[in-house]
Amino acid sequence: MGKVTARQLLKMKRAGEKITMVTAYDYPGARLADEAGVETVLVGDSLGMVVLGYETTLEVTMEQMVHHTKAVARGCKNALVIADLPFLSYQITPEEALRNAGRLVRAGAGAVKLEGGREVTAAVKKITEAGIPVMGHLGFTPQSIHKFGGFFVQGKTSTDAVNLLEDALALQEAGAFSLVLELTPWELAAAITRELAIPTIGIGSGPECDGQVQVFHDLFGLCGDFQPRHAKQYADVGGIIREGLQRYVGEVKKGVFPGEEQSRRMAPEELALFREALGKRGK
Repeated sequence: MGKVTARQLLKMKRAGEKITMVTAYDYPGARLADEAGVETVLVGDSLGMVVLGYETTLEVTMEQMVHHTKAVARGCKNALVIADLPFLSYQITPEEALRNAGRLVRAGAGAVKLEGGREVTAAVKKITEAGIPVMGHLGFTPQSIHKFGGFFVQGKTSTDAVNLLEDALALQEAGAFSLVLELTPWELAAAITRELAIPTIGIGSGPECDGQVQVFHDLFGLCGDFQPRHAKQYADVGGIIREGLQRYVGEVKKGVFPGEEQSRRMAPEELALFREALGKRGK
């Protein structure tokens, strides 16, 4: 496939070829996604909830994003690695946004993602002018969870839909190479996709976006019993792991594991000498 770039995603939109994206937070997940042919891997600040056990994404720090981005970048030979700018790493000044974007690029990201519409266009311009590709994020934006009051679909009224469309156009004008549409109505996501020259990546926004993104752990049953409506489980890996761990616990308790195959023995002559030494110590 060769190394995927932001420019290549634009070509895929023009050709009508769907774009695939999954999140990854570590080397094994990134390697599996890359080997499967996923074009873009997102180091999402969702790692706060999925991997670190936080209630929201707001607790995630730049240091954590840099740490996980390094691991994911080492696992991706072909996929474009996109890293989230965490809460308050880009909202204060464009200059600070650029510094933090640069930290993620140095960690191995090929692009960064930030949330918001017209209010973040100055940051988008500053970062893109420095040569760093920026992906936008509209609709439900997890860093605004307290503003929304929960995980709710955005753009359900005509007024809100128009505002989101204007935000999308503003991000494109500011230099964003693509944008995520999260939890927006099917019809709105389709309209934005038609209006924009840059690719849209949907999550819970219907099938007419130029691509789709899903949280890695949601795809494979690794988040317990919780399953978002917009996600589809493709394999119950969580159940397989749980069953395997239960078998492991049972075999250790019964003394079945480890057995002969998992153990090493001393050479007979060395064992004899060792036993002789033990005998002398006992005298």
